Amino acid sequence: MAIFTSIATAIAGALFGGSALAASLIGGALAFGAKLAIGKLTQQKQQKRKYTAVQGEIQFGGDVPVGTLYGVGKTKGQRTFYTKWGSGNKWNAEVFVLANGWCDGLEPYVYIYGEKKALVSRPVIGNEVANYHIEGFVNGSGDPVLTIRFYDGRPGQLVDQKLVDVTAALGNKWKSTSVNAGICYVVVERIYSDKLFGSKGRPELEFVLRGLREYDPRKDSTVAGGSGTQRLNDPSTHVYTKNPAVHRLNYQLGLRALVSGRTLIGEGKSLGQIDLATYFVAMNVCDTLRANGKKTYECSLFVSGDDDHTEVLKQFDDAMAGYGLNRRGLSGVIPGAPQIPVKDLTTADIPVDRAKDVQFRPSAFERFNHLSGQFTSIESMWNPESLKPVYVNADIAADGRNRQTSIDFLQVTDPDIAQYLLNIRYRQNRMGGKATVPVSRRFGLAVQEGEWITWRGKSWLISEWRADERLRITLVLSETSAEIYDDAGIEPGPIVIPPTPPINPSLLSTVQNFNVAVGMINGAQGFDTPALLFTWTPPDDPTITAVRFVYQIEGTTELFEDQCTSPEDGLFRTTKNVVSGKVYNARATITTVPDRLRTFTPWATTAQPTGLQTLLTGLQQLQDDALNRFKELQQEMDEFFRPRLVELLDAFSLEGAVGQIERQQIVATIGDALAQITEERRVRVSENEATAQLLTYLQASLGTANARLINEETVRATADSALASSITTLDAEVDGNLARIIQEETARADGDSALATSISGVNADFNGRFAQGLVKFEAVAAPTGVDARFSVLLRAGTSQSFKVSGFYVELYTEGGVQKSRMAVQADQFLVTSGNNRHYPMVFENGELKLAIANIGTVNAGLLQSLNGKMKIDLNNGTIEIFS
Repeated sequence: MAIFTSIATAIAGALFGGSALAASLIGGALAFGAKLAIGKLTQQKQQKRKYTAVQGEIQFGGDVPVGTLYGVGKTKGQRTFYTKWGSGNKWNAEVFVLANGWCDGLEPYVYIYGEKKALVSRPVIGNEVANYHIEGFVNGSGDPVLTIRFYDGRPGQLVDQKLVDVTAALGNKWKSTSVNAGICYVVVERIYSDKLFGSKGRPELEFVLRGLREYDPRKDSTVAGGSGTQRLNDPSTHVYTKNPAVHRLNYQLGLRALVSGRTLIGEGKSLGQIDLATYFVAMNVCDTLRANGKKTYECSLFVSGDDDHTEVLKQFDDAMAGYGLNRRGLSGVIPGAPQIPVKDLTTADIPVDRAKDVQFRPSAFERFNHLSGQFTSIESMWNPESLKPVYVNADIAADGRNRQTSIDFLQVTDPDIAQYLLNIRYRQNRMGGKATVPVSRRFGLAVQEGEWITWRGKSWLISEWRADERLRITLVLSETSAEIYDDAGIEPGPIVIPPTPPINPSLLSTVQNFNVAVGMINGAQGFDTPALLFTWTPPDDPTITAVRFVYQIEGTTELFEDQCTSPEDGLFRTTKNVVSGKVYNARATITTVPDRLRTFTPWATTAQPTGLQTLLTGLQQLQDDALNRFKELQQEMDEFFRPRLVELLDAFSLEGAVGQIERQQIVATIGDALAQITEERRVRVSENEATAQLLTYLQASLGTANARLINEETVRATADSALASSITTLDAEVDGNLARIIQEETARADGDSALATSISGVNADFNGRFAQGLVKFEAVAAPTGVDARFSVLLRAGTSQSFKVSGFYVELYTEGGVQKSRMAVQADQFLVTSGNNRHYPMVFENGELKLAIANIGTVNAGLLQSLNGKMKIDLNNGTIEIFS
């Protein structure tokens, strides 16, 4: 936290200083962190492409969108020219465009034939910026046979004269006008060598490029707050950087064509459309050193002129755990860092005659407790590598089940920074309180979007600032905390060991002598589960890092996968997606580092069906699933009874708190006798929302006897969602003895899903003893599937202990497949025909009791007599008789 002390002070002062409020009172919007993080974790729409620091395929021809690189990345480039000359066409040359714009240079190595090779500097021979040959690629005389001439794309760069000269007499010429101004490119020239190239084919190079030289306004003395010689319109003063906020600013300013000035990449905004104050702070946050001595945030990203601006900006936002800002028409950014709250919101600042909506705790479906992800590892030859998953056992216990998702940071190449970002996104997701609060004009005009305030003992981010035509101000708040960005408890990123260079890339394309057979895995007390046994000849090849298996039930099309990460074992057993009594087909392939051509083995088939799974192995998982579901039902009961009445009473006790339009009330009192009927009708309309509400309240009380009936009906519509709800509660209470009935019905729909819920609850409480019942029917339809559940839960006891019983019936989606289930929780489960001559079927104390069974086929593992005299082990084929 110490590293953020000065940052927080700067954000509170420099970031939002000045008086911009007098300009216009237009509600601005901020895609705040927790909301952005959740949205990214739960998004259904797939991105068109992966945004990363790697451009992994050679592009050919001219029909390729312009692209550039912010930061440093690996690229194969776009091949725009090829020629050959000399005796037997021994000389070859290719031109690869690496990026548009003035780039900084090449890193001192390349990848060729799956190996990392150093670039050795050579004297320049013409107009190139740098000249290299590749380590190890020399002939018997020590002369290089593979050279690179590098052009950085600066305005006014001159033509590659050697390429013009050697192609002058050829049909395919490199013209003297082909200067490629504003384009960073390389000329790769090679002399054929059978020893170096013959068995491996044409070399495919992967270059590591330091990308665009970018404008940093902090170093421009002509900009308020800046100091230095950089100038926006003078690219010779720009510098290379990996700062995500600098990347974001330069993308919003755009990369422009040298002659026409047309925006090629980015948004093409002017400095007058940018909120530079927010960018100054964000850039400083990114450059701040953490306790490990590394900068807080860095990233690199390939972008093209066809990319969606929102997606590109989101990558930069994610790389600094931040969120984009549009305030009073100016584009800015808020970095992932703590702030000092600028004001404290009190009850005196909240008008009592206007609506407020508070949700201190998001639903379990909006939160995750297990987060994984990947980053781009330089050590792993710029391939994706997994980060350490983030999970908190206490969160899993509170949610009642493991809720897992993933978020990748492929624009980040430092494992420690990526791990820090993953932890921040997890913490933002868990802290999900939201509130829409009307505030006084005095308070509203003193704050802006992006600032932190305190309210009810918590810190809140102003994610949206609204003002209507009557200058009534409303703030949309999101819960936040400085603890989100605390280094404490965050482990360093994973240590990636560089892969061993291949001995011979053409060794094996798959495993040899692959076969599959059925087997059983023995468990406790003789219980077994079916398994598949894969075998192969262990390869003598260190580049093979795993053997992958693809298998399916014979006669079906669904494929399953597993892998063995120790290929030298020659044997692997799996129970994953293996069921009883089925014949399986399987095939295998390999994973290699570096990657190379791989093939699958022919399909192999098990000689016989899998064995029959014994009871305990399969039942354990079903038991865990059912118990977790009943825990959820109990939690729903707790949440249903406790807050419901309080919320309804608050609606009346705060008179006009949701925008009263019409109120009627009848009250009669004599002594301590009271009878009243209250009815309120409320409507509210804004540019983004329409709400109507009807509330009725009936009460009769005398002394300690009190009877109430409250009903609330609400409808709400926004641009992309609709909600209708009805809540009714009936109470009868005498001397603390309470009887209560609550009925709630909700229908909700938006662009992603539709939900309908009906809940009925009863509660009786007498002198510390209570009995409760809850009946719930819920149906959900979404792109991932349709689910429905009907549940009944009963609970009774005292304040010291209680007993629970109930059942549920559900349709649910698992792995894209619709399934159904019914579960019952009871000490004794009984089924009877109602005939005295027939004994019932009973499940009690973990045993199924049945007087008579008429069964066609019995699948069993062990049969034994009640007196222990005889035992038949069907799995092992033995019969034992004891005297």
